[in-house]
Order: sequence, then structure tokens, then C-alpha cells
Amino acid sequence: MLVRDNVRLHLTAGMREFIAANAAWLTVFQLPAYVPDLNPQEGIWSLVKRDIGNLAAADLGQITRAVKCRLKQIRYRLDVVDSCLAGTGLITDD
Repeated sequence: MLVRDNVRLHLTAGMREFIAANAAWLTVFQLPAYVPDLNPQEGIWSLVKRDIGNLAAADLGQITRAVKCRLKQIRYRLDVVDSCLAGTGLITDD
């Protein structure tokens, strides 16, 4: 199964050739141009923005460090990552 969006790499001639050559076994799902409800990354970024939204940063480096720190914290919270995946409705609890 291939789920693709409108990223340039997904629209190249090489990708079209790959899909055509493997059509016997490959199922392709094309996502609309922008679907935040189906993108688990949107949930992660929402958490990051909520946590640093009131940061009065002195410079870009401070913002970068704050984002990296929050992403690192989230990475170790599998329950948070799972909830972002579950929020898309694309996975089921089996």
C-alpha cells in the first residue's frame, strides 16, 4: 500500500513508473492537497506550538532549542504519539 500526497517526489515520472510497474500488487491512496485531520504530524506540531506559544524568545536559536526540546520530550511519550495517530482515525485498537 502506498499513501501519497502532493509532495513533489510523489508526483515525479519515476514514481508514476514505479506505480505502473507494480500495479498488480500495489494499492495507491492519493490524499487531498492538505488534510490535517489525516496527518498525525499535525497533532505533534499542535502540542509543540501550544507549549511554546507564549515563549518570548530573544533570538531564533532560542526558539529552535525550545522546539527541539519539546519534540524530544514527545518522542519518549509513546502514549502522546499514539494519541496523535489515533486522532487521525486511520488506526484501530486491536
